[in-house]
Amino acid sequence: MTTIQIPVSVLNLAPIREGNSPKQAIDDLVDLAQATEKMGYKRYWIAEHHNTPTLVSSATSILIKHTLEHTSHIRVGSGGIMLPNHTPLVVAEQFGTMATMYPNRVELGLGRAPGTDMKTANALRRSKNDPVYTFPDDVRSLLTYFGPEDHQSFVKAYPGVGTNVPLYILGSSTDSAYLAASLGLPYVFASHFAPKYMEEAISIYRNRFQSSEYLDQPYVIVCLNLIAADSDEEAKWLSTTMQQFFLNVVRGSQNPLRPPVENMDELWNPMEKEMATSMLSVSLLGSKESIEHQLTRFQERYSVDEIMAVSYIYDREKQKRSYEILKEVVDGI
Repeated sequence: MTTIQIPVSVLNLAPIREGNSPKQAIDDLVDLAQATEKMGYKRYWIAEHHNTPTLVSSATSILIKHTLEHTSHIRVGSGGIMLPNHTPLVVAEQFGTMATMYPNRVELGLGRAPGTDMKTANALRRSKNDPVYTFPDDVRSLLTYFGPEDHQSFVKAYPGVGTNVPLYILGSSTDSAYLAASLGLPYVFASHFAPKYMEEAISIYRNRFQSSEYLDQPYVIVCLNLIAADSDEEAKWLSTTMQQFFLNVVRGSQNPLRPPVENMDELWNPMEKEMATSMLSVSLLGSKESIEHQLTRFQERYSVDEIMAVSYIYDREKQKRSYEILKEVVDGI
């Protein structure tokens, strides 16, 4: 096998599997972090979602702290903190505290979406004004809070000052590409559910990137779906769990992560299938050989700096095997 030299990382939305409790979902999150740490994954990020009974990723910073406590060296961060829901000072204090407890392991991915429906967003948000529009200023505030003492104003984040918690700008459209480029920060694109603008966003970011004290060259991470197995047939079968997950998104339904099924056409209609499939267009799916071929083609076209994979697989051991196969591909094993 050819070695595809690229770091790989993990995104976890912390879904609840059918028949399991929220506590089990949190235990699963930690168990997967420990497994992927042993495999040599670079970072492990946890999402933020609210008012979603099938996900336990609402208090993201608490889950990050819990994961840090039960791992030893993998970098743990947010994918991401939805900044409109939080004041920058509180985020800086939380992440500054974690960075003080776990030096050089804490990362802060930032998104401008609420991570929920609008009614819940209104319940979460800190003001009646739409803080989406203050996102660039909020990011700058965080950079200051984590920066050196002589760059601070009267209000400071303690602990936080001088921790230099690394920031990453997340995007699912082209908007945040401009901001990441202008601030000279790394950019993470959410191709795992919104692939439509991926190519354009990457191009904007690279073309407009301005070097900064944080980054000399543009750094692009693409998050994509991963269903890897010991055969193409098994991967296709396992992927029906992921397809059911995205059918939830299309329908606005709230079903837990379900076991694979033999025939998805019994569950969705042609329009639902088309909508879900379009969201899944940036995925690695199949045997080790298939994953290697797909990833090679992807890199030939986009040459991203890092792959972040999310793997919706019902069986925990098969999910770990999926991540193991991707790591074997990039390591040329």
